[in-house]
Amino acid sequence: MRTAEATRDGRRYEIVDGRLLITGPQPPAHHAAVLALMVLLKHACPPDLLVAVGSIAFRPTPHTTLRPDVLVCHRDAPVTQPPLLAVEVLSPTARTTDVVLKRALYERYGVPSYWLLDPTNQELTILELTDTTYACQAVIQSEETFATTCPFPVSLSPAALTK
Repeated sequence: MRTAEATRDGRRYEIVDGRLLITGPQPPAHHAAVLALMVLLKHACPPDLLVAVGSIAFRPTPHTTLRPDVLVCHRDAPVTQPPLLAVEVLSPTARTTDVVLKRALYERYGVPSYWLLDPTNQELTILELTDTTYACQAVIQSEETFATTCPFPVSLSPAALTK
């Protein structure tokens, strides 16, 4: 088995402190939101950065391998360096993992920006690392538009990402 990868069975395998974390197959709305966000970010992404969906894992320790739904990192950064942005698209089967466990892990390992996109409620939560904890910068709902500069300038709205 390949670690921290989506496999043909639709599951995602990650390792957290040496324990296997398996996320079950996600609904079509989840996949659509991931792809919409990837396209939006890729269009705004500067050439020295990379937007990845499922192809790059963040390995902060030998016993932890995380694979966010979307991540932005420096093109030449080793996988042990924190990505500039980690995004999790919420779904019923992984909501607690994304909102509680992964938030704590990304915070612990110094990921500067963490976004939670909820396609069901058309809501995007933007968290930014301040010293050692995340602070909520914004909660954007439905048709509201939010402009950010982290990790690069981009404007987005949850409704556009979840249609």
